[in-house]
Amino acid sequence: MKIDKLTKEVLSQIMSLHEMDEGAVSLRKNGKSEIMKSSDNIEISPKEDLSGINVYVRSSCKGEVCHIPVVITENDYVDLVYNDFYIEDGAEVTIVAGCGLHSSEDSSHDGVHTIYVGKNAKLTYVENHIALGKGKNKNLSPVTVLKLDKNSNVIMKTTQIGGVDYSNRITKAKLAENATLDITEKIMTDKFNVAKTNFKVELIGENSVCNISSRSVARGESEQKFDSVVLGKNKCFAHVSCDAILLDNAKVVSIPKIDARNNQAEINHEAVVGKIAGEQIEKLMTLGLTKKQAEEKIIEGFLK
Repeated sequence: MKIDKLTKEVLSQIMSLHEMDEGAVSLRKNGKSEIMKSSDNIEISPKEDLSGINVYVRSSCKGEVCHIPVVITENDYVDLVYNDFYIEDGAEVTIVAGCGLHSSEDSSHDGVHTIYVGKNAKLTYVENHIALGKGKNKNLSPVTVLKLDKNSNVIMKTTQIGGVDYSNRITKAKLAENATLDITEKIMTDKFNVAKTNFKVELIGENSVCNISSRSVARGESEQKFDSVVLGKNKCFAHVSCDAILLDNAKVVSIPKIDARNNQAEINHEAVVGKIAGEQIEKLMTLGLTKKQAEEKIIEGFLK
């Protein structure tokens, strides 16, 4: 797979280059398709009416990985894609998405991903975002829409590694009977970064389950806002947790909302915002670490 040096540098921050050599791949760079490759069980094709791709995962797919990275290296560039994923009944697949920006300023990528998960299907969806290089106004605002059929299972892992000046991540999901959705997000902001996450999950089917876990670190003058709404329309279970470490002059706002419309809906939430405990830093400093090194180790463990 031929990829130029700068693109490799960006991709290495958001996914495994070794794994990209195998299976289905769609690499988009500066608004154009660089690589598009299907496999026996995963078909990738360009959209005819919009910018983006269609991904079809067949029932015969058992444990394959599909990579769909985006790289932006041009300045003053705005990218918008619409990607649709169709996971057939019984399929088992991992989709690794993500975007890396490496430009001087004023570049952005917005992606609208609509994912249809069939009956008894299992999906692991990984999305990593990072911005590299000097300059300002690097923006990433993905939208993910999930539709889970009966007995399906989705694990969603999102990470905003750093350098993104503004992000507004929106996730919407509807769960049918016995469907399960586990979402884990990790965010780090610094300087004047602004990061917003919005979740809206509707537990429609009986015995549907949702767990949302957010861990974040806010530094400098950055701002973070966590906003979640979990709607229980049937006998269901949901747990939402938001943990944040606040440093310097940063700001964190957490707004978890519960909307229960069935007397057998069990939904709970927790939100914790705090600083690094002084005794943790002192303990690590006794092992020979500087205060800054101790702080970094604690943050690394917190976001692991």
